[in-house]
Amino acid sequence: MSKTPDSGKAEDDGPSTVEQYLVKDPERFALNMARMIEQAGKAASAWAEPREKGDVRDHVAEPVVDMVKTFSKLSEYWLSDPQRALEAQTRLFSGYMTVWANAIQRTSNAAEATEDAVKPERGDKRFLDPEWGRNAFFDFLKQAYLVTSRWAADLVEHADGLDEHTRHKAGFYVKQVANAISPSNFILTNPELFRETVASNGENLVRGMKMLAEDIAAGKGDLKLRQADYSPFEIGKNIATTPGKVVGRSDVAEIIQYDPATDTVLKRPLLICPPWINKFYILDLNPQKSFIRWAIEQGHTVFVISWINPDERHGTKGWEAYIREGLQYGLDTVEKATGERDVNAIGYCVGGTLLAAALALMAREGDDRIKSATFFTTQVDFTYAGDLKVFVDEEQVAAVEKSMSEKGYLDGSKMATAFNMLRSGDLIWPYVVNNYMRGKDPLPFDLLYWNADSTRMGAANHSFYLRNCYLENNLSQGMMELAGHTVSLGDITIPIYNLASKEDHIAPALSVFLGSKYFGGKVDYVMAGSGHIAGVVNPPASNKYQYWTGGTPTGDFGEWMAKATDHPGSWWPHWQSWIEAKDNTRVPARKPGKHMKTLGDAPGTYVKVRV
Repeated sequence: MSKTPDSGKAEDDGPSTVEQYLVKDPERFALNMARMIEQAGKAASAWAEPREKGDVRDHVAEPVVDMVKTFSKLSEYWLSDPQRALEAQTRLFSGYMTVWANAIQRTSNAAEATEDAVKPERGDKRFLDPEWGRNAFFDFLKQAYLVTSRWAADLVEHADGLDEHTRHKAGFYVKQVANAISPSNFILTNPELFRETVASNGENLVRGMKMLAEDIAAGKGDLKLRQADYSPFEIGKNIATTPGKVVGRSDVAEIIQYDPATDTVLKRPLLICPPWINKFYILDLNPQKSFIRWAIEQGHTVFVISWINPDERHGTKGWEAYIREGLQYGLDTVEKATGERDVNAIGYCVGGTLLAAALALMAREGDDRIKSATFFTTQVDFTYAGDLKVFVDEEQVAAVEKSMSEKGYLDGSKMATAFNMLRSGDLIWPYVVNNYMRGKDPLPFDLLYWNADSTRMGAANHSFYLRNCYLENNLSQGMMELAGHTVSLGDITIPIYNLASKEDHIAPALSVFLGSKYFGGKVDYVMAGSGHIAGVVNPPASNKYQYWTGGTPTGDFGEWMAKATDHPGSWWPHWQSWIEAKDNTRVPARKPGKHMKTLGDAPGTYVKVRV
């Protein structure tokens, strides 16, 4: 099989041959199968040992029970009406008949082309190998799978009797099951894997089982799926390398001040509040991708909150603690370091949600130090909060709270798995195939190194977030209680730059748009191209994607989009112009440590705590 240099797609090298699927050295193949079984035993031992010691407790039944309940409601809708059930079965049977007819035609007349019953979606890379089309067996498997998965998705879409939450969950679970059972995931039903296994006499499976055992051991009994070669990366060496100092440290946060890169800087310092669900250095991956470094080069005095990776000591720290000991402590530190009270602030994802809640509380308490707020892919209203809502209902939240009560935190792997499941077709199954079946090491990739650097969730913090935001939507409804106050976003009257990203699966652009109306001041809504990470981390030098600007973010989102102006490239310069329009007064550059003792070099110690 060869590949065209420009398209990346495999060329058709002629008709399929049986020989490429036949074992050439049975003795060596059998030996490797024995070695594979030995490695599989080590994987089983790595899984079982921590359970036997009581170090790991499985909670697999809880999500499975929820999936069964959801599918039961879906089945009840279709089976409660015999006519409806017959129509659904007829559609599936019709699809299978088309697949069967195509297979017969292909077998009897290989030279005659046949039209597939259903084609893979655009961008689906699972079926690029030419054998999926020219080999009757693999073509049949592919078409039968696509017909079945498409039919199941249609059952969810057309189940009019389901409430929206159940429909959302059903669609999500159908997608997970469909991704899992794809014939591309199995040796005997994937022509490329089949050929590789035969060609190497099964050595790929020996390597794969060895990697599986290593990854279960690394996860201390749970599978820690490696998505990249992490060995080349080290925080502070070639990741998160922008120079600066730790100028403050509390129980929940380190405050980092970065070295200036210009002779003069904007008078207002910039405080960045990243999410604690991930580590802050997504904004400082490397010099070329670093928003932090770029902001410094534009003349900002940049401070960043680096959140603690919590353990049992932090189990009772809720949102009020994160506001007092994180955000407001950061503002105190900025003032000590620079002498400035007026600050521009940025919040990213849940860090933005915390910033919005803090601003509402600070408005009630008369704290007006933040003069402008920028939100990166931040939700304040959770009505249309994307696929993460699948994991949030009373039963599931109660189960998470019960699990967290045992240690005072939620293991980082749990959140990492949830995020990976949102895009399991990209972030789970390709790596399962590559690592454990092809036996190939993944390539180095700084973004996936960051993605795998998971953080724990403190119990009180995470419970407050799930209940007040996803479950009860209290923040946008003016019902969130913090520090004895019932806070309202309407009390926030400072200018707001509200950035969404078009393909965001965590904070959908629609959700961010609708949240804009709850603030009490002027909101500039901007939508970047791409998704939750690439839409934000898009340096101008890359000349990638685009962004949209338009009028006031009110009314229908589709109408706003239709009238919005499309700008090529990064939104970063647009944001810089927005900031400077508020106050572009410049002062001499400020160096960390001039007015206060420093506690070490950036990126600090909290960010290096791994789980």
